[in-house]
Amino acid sequence: MLRRFIRTMSESKIKEFTLKTPKGTKDWADKDMVIREGIFSYLSTLFKKHGGVTIDTPVFELREILSGKYGEDSKLIYNLEDQGGELTSLRYDLTVPFARFVAMNGISSIKRYHIAKVYRRDQPAMTKGRMREFYQCDFDVAGAYDTMVPDAEMLEILCSGLQGLGINDFKVKLNHRKILDGIFEVCGVKEEDVRKVSSAVDKLDKSPWEIVRKEMVDEKNQPEEVADRIGEYVKLILLANESASQGIRDMAILSDYVEAFGISKLLSFDLSLARGLDYYTGLIYEAVTAQSAPPTTVDSKKKKSLKEDDDASDYVGVGSIVAGGRYDNLVGMFSASKKSIPCVGVSFGVERIFSLVRQRLVQDQQVRASHTNVFIMAFGNGFLTERMAVAKRLWDAGIETEYLYKNKSNPRRQFEAAEKLGCSIAVILGKDEVAQGKVRVKTLNTGVNDDGELVDLDNVAPYVKEKLEGIVRVDDISRLIGNLTN
Repeated sequence: MLRRFIRTMSESKIKEFTLKTPKGTKDWADKDMVIREGIFSYLSTLFKKHGGVTIDTPVFELREILSGKYGEDSKLIYNLEDQGGELTSLRYDLTVPFARFVAMNGISSIKRYHIAKVYRRDQPAMTKGRMREFYQCDFDVAGAYDTMVPDAEMLEILCSGLQGLGINDFKVKLNHRKILDGIFEVCGVKEEDVRKVSSAVDKLDKSPWEIVRKEMVDEKNQPEEVADRIGEYVKLILLANESASQGIRDMAILSDYVEAFGISKLLSFDLSLARGLDYYTGLIYEAVTAQSAPPTTVDSKKKKSLKEDDDASDYVGVGSIVAGGRYDNLVGMFSASKKSIPCVGVSFGVERIFSLVRQRLVQDQQVRASHTNVFIMAFGNGFLTERMAVAKRLWDAGIETEYLYKNKSNPRRQFEAAEKLGCSIAVILGKDEVAQGKVRVKTLNTGVNDDGELVDLDNVAPYVKEKLEGIVRVDDISRLIGNLTN
């Protein structure tokens, strides 16, 4: 009786439990992983071309390291429970941990790239690549160099990165924090309110001026006349202010450098761009596409009724897919001597880029989840140990190889398995071939009905390797991504 009661209670608990991932997160299936790894591989290669070395930092940092660096977005940081007397939080981005790394190790110059997960308690929009757990691919340069030289290279990396991934319909918006700060100063914004007002201006690409003005007055506590002056100056460049003038001089220098890189046509100056993060001090930029903007027809009532954890995919756009800027004072915040190391960087949002690349791949069938190129078959006798020995030869030669985990299997099942894996070559063992110390190597999916070539067992690995080199892999992810640029 007691056992039956316990079993009934256990079954009841199982039925009540919903098996799912936490909101704002997802599992990555095999084909999606292939695409994502292709993006990682391409960007890593790009970063290395520009002299980058990679590092890694803990997924969580001391809370005091992250606090006060993200302005209004600080509320999106995941704080962890007290563990052993230390207050810690999951990293919000890779930039602040990098600055801490530079200061802690006394580094004066470095080109570093870092590909890792970050965490934000943002409202998820899963189909638009806006998640609470996501990857960033960052490239940053720390060190004192001539004005705007590394900044221009960041923009070149940004443009080359997107074009190399087949995303050509993008525009890079540029602005300069010193120009913005100069405008706010002239308009009468107090120094302690500059970052708050910046975060409001940053919403001009998503909301009309009237809504942004209302936020400045009602939420940021700015006088109406200050908000009105900002509205006028955001449309004009102010030369009289020292900060704004410095920003304008920087932009003039930058224009020659981006012309040299051949990317000037991809860039546009946009005074409404503010980048809400507190640590930016100079040039700021972000790349957007047609999918970045929110839908033009949105039910505002439904959008307002969304809870914090509800998916907002129907109401938002993809947003910026790459962003970055200059942050000259961040390292100094962590240095005992307060010595500042100038830094500039660029960050690729992988999930948002993935959503665009995924759409551009014509069919799922073009992406193989498996890397297996060769399938070993046996006709007649199972020849299991012989298949294992051939597999070992091919593995040792670096060739991706599989065979059925069955002692005996009919030919049809073996060909079906090879086709499912997308293999290009079959290595076939038969009674006569094994007796002669040979195998047959057959190219698959050619439409030609032949028995394949007879090859000595000792020569099978180099022969198969040569055959594979001559086969065009239409489903190779690097080739697929490359084809998107055509």
